[in-house]
Amino acid sequence: MREFSDFDGAKVAILHGSRVVTILRDDAPSIAFPNMWDFPGGAREEGESPEQCVLRKLHEELSLKLAPEQLSWKRRYGPERQGMPVTWFFVAELPDLDEGRLRFGGAGQAWRMFDVARFLRQSDAVPQLKVQLADYLDGQDALKG
Repeated sequence: MREFSDFDGAKVAILHGSRVVTILRDDAPSIAFPNMWDFPGGAREEGESPEQCVLRKLHEELSLKLAPEQLSWKRRYGPERQGMPVTWFFVAELPDLDEGRLRFGGAGQAWRMFDVARFLRQSDAVPQLKVQLADYLDGQDALKG
């Protein structure tokens, strides 16, 4: 059960073809990565599994409900240094996503679809999320050939 008890939060990259769903974080100096592009997700509530955490936050932030089996990839990212947060990163590939059904929940400033390649080049995207998405994409490329 240690897998569920030692993490701080979870994020999910929602992929729709070559595009990814992002959320512009609030521009408040009191938060990490203010005014930067982020993925849906956030802090864990007591007793939640990584999947429960990310699916709850996704629904709160974009009114998107997914089943756990729609999360096609996951990886735990441990602390690089002592005292750093432990997070889970998920990917859901949704070729049938109806972008018109996404409803911004008010956490952050706005949501937007980015071309994946552009997101990975964005200087105003949360750095570790770019690394985590690249990890996933590199693994997919390795499977293809």
